[in-house]
Amino acid sequence: MYLTEYINGHVHLEESDMCESDGKLFLNEAFSVIMEEILHKGTDSKEKVCEWKDPDQLRALLDLDLREHGESHEQLLQRVQDVARYSVKTCHPRFFNQLFAGVDYHALTGRLLTETLNTSQYTYEVAPVFVLMEEEVLRKLRSLVGWSEGDGIFCPGGSMSNMYAMNIARYWAFPQVKTQGLWATPRMAIFTSQQSHYSMKKAAAFLGIGTDNIFIVQADESGSMIPEDLEAKIMQAKSKDAVPFFVNATAGTTVQGAFDPLNHIADISERNGMSICMPLGEEACCFPKNTNICANATYLFQQDKFYDTSLDTGDKSIQCGRKVDCLKLWLMWKAIGTHGLSERVDKAFALARYLVEEMEKRENFKLVCKGHFVNVCFWFIPPSLRGKENSPDYQERLSKVAPVIKERMMKRGTMMVGYQPMDGHVNFFRMVVVSPQLTTKDMDFFLDEIEKLGKDL
Repeated sequence: MYLTEYINGHVHLEESDMCESDGKLFLNEAFSVIMEEILHKGTDSKEKVCEWKDPDQLRALLDLDLREHGESHEQLLQRVQDVARYSVKTCHPRFFNQLFAGVDYHALTGRLLTETLNTSQYTYEVAPVFVLMEEEVLRKLRSLVGWSEGDGIFCPGGSMSNMYAMNIARYWAFPQVKTQGLWATPRMAIFTSQQSHYSMKKAAAFLGIGTDNIFIVQADESGSMIPEDLEAKIMQAKSKDAVPFFVNATAGTTVQGAFDPLNHIADISERNGMSICMPLGEEACCFPKNTNICANATYLFQQDKFYDTSLDTGDKSIQCGRKVDCLKLWLMWKAIGTHGLSERVDKAFALARYLVEEMEKRENFKLVCKGHFVNVCFWFIPPSLRGKENSPDYQERLSKVAPVIKERMMKRGTMMVGYQPMDGHVNFFRMVVVSPQLTTKDMDFFLDEIEKLGKDL
């Protein structure tokens, strides 16, 4: 007797819990909602970027309770409608809040395809297409930086990529750490810019290296690592009997979009016997040589399979099972080619330059610094603060401007842009120009809207 029969008394084992035709009908109707609310309205500049609600209001609207019995077809469709309505539309032309924005329909199709196939990218056995596809995409990415061979993996994001990079650098410096652990290694020293991603501290903590063993290298006004200070910090680490093994270099810092001087850093690293690891992008982590950190789980990665077992990549990943991330990039790359991707980058740079040029024509805007990437960092100086830079409370008052403007824009739903303090600078806006849908009209709207929202402050 089945356990469920024993507990419930009666179970229909020959019937599914949802009629297949009902499920397909729900999927079709839900997809219509997605197309209308997200891909039609969500990309229309006349619509709102978000329908802001306070947390208590949103909890009540969504009816988040999970109950003993399921809901009707109509109720479930309403849930889909609510999720679409009250979520932030990152595909909207006026979403400038993060380092991701816009929509690419080929990439989206790739994501829909992988979610529908619902496989895990750990063996060729269950993901033959995607294993070969990831291999090719990573090969192409490595070739862009001049590596003819090597290794790599797609990751859930930049934090995980940085952790992989640190772990691989440690293994290259001290191969015995794989089998003997940290007790077999000396005190290790990591070097990273003061403008680098905060995940470096997380990685050092997770890997048992310790955040106190991260030596912070100074950056110049534009946010780039200062090589002379790197050399000074290496000498400082050695004086404390720490062994330098890893320099984390950044090509496009999170806030200012700064590029560290990679060639100079590479020379310093080579002289001191260190690795310089720089994950390519948020999701792809590439290396110039093989990693060899596998654990050889025999229940998945049998060595007597009927195909080339080197294609079973799951043992290289921390989590083993992985979502398929390569298809969206592969399909987009197939659609527009390397030339099309290059044009998108050129367009983003051109729009960022246009924004800066227009900003410099308006007396209410002040750049934090002239950037080299698609990040534009600036303060909005309201009329009440103009010409009062020498007032004792100027910085305190200026720090309150960005949070108020951000609140107003989100409650109006007109656009979204992030702000933050940094290295002695009070709150300033960070505008990121990445969406392929952007035009100069969106840049003009952005400046006009900031002025409209902050003119009375």
